[in-house]
Amino acid sequence: MTSPPQRPYWSTILLDGHSCELYDPPDAPGGRAIVYLHGAREQTLQESIGLCGCIEAAKIPALCPRAGRSWWIDAVVPAFDPSISPERFVVHRVSMEIERRFGVKAPGIALVGEGMGGQGALRLAYRHPAIFPVAAAIAPAVDFHLSMQDGGDLFDSLWDLYGDVERARQDTVILHVHPLNWPRHQWFASDPADAQWHDGSVRLHSKLNALGIPHIAILESSSGDHGIDFCNRMAPEAIRFVIEAFEKESRRIA
Repeated sequence: MTSPPQRPYWSTILLDGHSCELYDPPDAPGGRAIVYLHGAREQTLQESIGLCGCIEAAKIPALCPRAGRSWWIDAVVPAFDPSISPERFVVHRVSMEIERRFGVKAPGIALVGEGMGGQGALRLAYRHPAIFPVAAAIAPAVDFHLSMQDGGDLFDSLWDLYGDVERARQDTVILHVHPLNWPRHQWFASDPADAQWHDGSVRLHSKLNALGIPHIAILESSSGDHGIDFCNRMAPEAIRFVIEAFEKESRRIA
């Protein structure tokens, strides 16, 4: 992993011994923050040029924990931490740090991610909608269990975490959707040319529709781009959705 270029208001902090990328603009609008969950290639938010630029333009503070290829699950991953799961680290420690640093707490925290991090953003929002009512995912790895059969070092950790494909399937994003308790604002986009992840997003969209759960799913692409280009093209829409969701939450009567 290469070191990100130096940009104004960016730094790296340690949170309980774990490296986290921090964006702390001096003139942030207040009451809102983003948690960025990285993908399996472990790119930093600064390396995700599209999202980074949009977040900087919106001046939204961001905290981006580094968790390796942990898939953001709720189980101890020794390579990440011997005692706390990646999910609980985000739910408790990252949320507490955001409140301490920025004075922001639920419902002003949005989850944003790509690939592995995209499925992590949706997963955590489905499991903790009161804490994370806003989630945006680009090319989410919804059916990550299928990748275990493809091989490649990007997915070796899934074998270590689950041991077999069926156990992994039972912990995928779609199976964490609750028909009566879901994040109020959810957005995801997938490229039809993405043979690895697109079908999972289509299946998630179908399930949410069947349950009558409001969401925005962008599942068509007219530009023919894919991979990083698709993520960069979708970034403005993702952050626009997050900003609009924050505005709706600020007007909501508890």
